[in-house]
Amino acid sequence: MGEQPMQTSDTTRPAGAPAGPTWTRRRLAGVTAAVAAVGLAVSGTAAALPSGTAPATALGSDGRPADTTLPTGGLSVTGETSPIHDPALVVEGDTWHVFSTGLVNRENGGTVQHWISRDAGVSWEYVGTIWPEIPTWIDERIPGLDNLWAPEVHEDDGTYYLYYSASTFGSSTSLTALATATTLDPEDPDYGWTDQGEVVSSPVVGLPDGKTFNAIDAGIVEDADGTHWMAIGSYWYGIWLVELDWPSGKPVENWQESAVNLADRFVPGNPIEAPYIYEHDGWYYLFVSFDACCAGGDSTYKVAVGRSRDVTGPYLDQDGRDMFGGGGTVILEEHGAMVGPGGQSVADGVLAFHYYDALNEEVPYFPTLGLQRLAWVDGWPVVDQTVEPAAVVGQPQDTQPGRAAVLEAEVTGTPAPVARWQVSDDGATWTDVTVERVHDGTTTLRVPTRDVVGDRSWRVVVENPHGTATSEPVTPWGPPGRS
Repeated sequence: MGEQPMQTSDTTRPAGAPAGPTWTRRRLAGVTAAVAAVGLAVSGTAAALPSGTAPATALGSDGRPADTTLPTGGLSVTGETSPIHDPALVVEGDTWHVFSTGLVNRENGGTVQHWISRDAGVSWEYVGTIWPEIPTWIDERIPGLDNLWAPEVHEDDGTYYLYYSASTFGSSTSLTALATATTLDPEDPDYGWTDQGEVVSSPVVGLPDGKTFNAIDAGIVEDADGTHWMAIGSYWYGIWLVELDWPSGKPVENWQESAVNLADRFVPGNPIEAPYIYEHDGWYYLFVSFDACCAGGDSTYKVAVGRSRDVTGPYLDQDGRDMFGGGGTVILEEHGAMVGPGGQSVADGVLAFHYYDALNEEVPYFPTLGLQRLAWVDGWPVVDQTVEPAAVVGQPQDTQPGRAAVLEAEVTGTPAPVARWQVSDDGATWTDVTVERVHDGTTTLRVPTRDVVGDRSWRVVVENPHGTATSEPVTPWGPPGRS
């Protein structure tokens, strides 16, 4: 869930390691200004309506409230979904949280960012950072630090454990630290993150065969016996598993002696990182990111996986190859507008990742949130990489003329698009009134009779990661195109 730091000196990387990604400080400098420039496309589910307008209702094609069941495959999103890097997904019913890498150059304090969706991952809003600034002790340990990286959130017995990384580009002088909270709701009076200090740091000494790892990208898993483990590592000697003392969340005593080297590609530079272990149906699945992150349009990140009956491995891919030795079945890579997907986490069967958005014209290849609900085929996670830009193929029509208007439009796209119905009193300024994820190719909006007045017009905007389309405006009880 992190990024391999940019190498700044040959003395900071092992022999044969690559020069590193080219996503430089310059590329992300002023990112807050860039966010302001693109407006972060806010589109909540209950936006303010023109005066005198009552909320409209999104309906399923059968006239009942829209289905919220998650399909397998890609899940289109809307709202504030950039800049999200290294997303840690937490699913709690219809309320979903994402924690992500902080902004560089200490913008917004440079600390871990927090995003919330209250409609099962459809529309997102940015709610702030976990702290206003990076703890002083971390600055003392990691001079020149820009931001905190690669968060991971694990809930246990009412406590949320947030692991995060601190490092600088090109250095394996890194650390993973811990913060805890009792709620994820920023509006709860008890909300707040308590600094629990260092978990592990690198360079690491005392590992088998004199190996080491870069102490970033922690992922936490609890095994069938209730033991907690931390998968961690980036490049260098790959991915490691460290046993944790619980409930402290810190490594057990003499943890180096029992640490397990789970994955190593044994190729120049060893481009593997962002480990996340997820249990499903009696198997443990090790998700990792291969190749180069953080180079914008030149990123080659991809997600690979192996599985094991034992949390300590060995993890084999679909061809029986050990991930300690180059194995790993690639399940997600560049497709359509999604460049360099990776930095993943998994929650409730949903794979969260970042990608570099090839369609973002104002901020090219801005890091953006991606979601896939995993399908499971013969015991293996499967994602759908079909690319079909969102489109309106049947313009909105009033299906109940003479009564409360029910507007219906036919749309296509893979992943299934998000539909944002909008209203306007002047045909120029449009306001979102409902947001829904389309399930069956039809999106429907019920408009109360009292809102069908004057020249008030309605339209639908549909979007998925590969395209956006806007319908013609329609005035209920009038022909399509009237505005």
